Amino acid sequence: MSSEIWDPGLQSERTRLAWVRTAVALSTGGLAAAGLSARTGLGPVFVAGFALAALCGGILLVRTSARFRAVQLALHRGDPLDGRLDALVAWIGTLCVVVGAACFVVVSTF
Repeated sequence: MSSEIWDPGLQSERTRLAWVRTAVALSTGGLAAAGLSARTGLGPVFVAGFALAALCGGILLVRTSARFRAVQLALHRGDPLDGRLDALVAWIGTLCVVVGAACFVVVSTF
């Protein structure tokens, strides 16, 4: 049994894969919802909100490799980690989906 607190690489690899899943879900969900909004004639505000969610997912997906390298470097050096920017982008994308979906439900019931 090793006395190390973390294994060299696997924890950050699992975290990277979780970020990839989040980014892909935001991208595909946002694009699908934007397409559905456009086809049902809900207006450009809905389409733009869902497209913003897809854009946030794309940004997260592009940043995945750079974030993984930075996390690996910080862990090996013992530096603190800073993921605030990526978390903010993920929250903005998620908020766009939630607000858009809630508005979609409200508009479609009337």
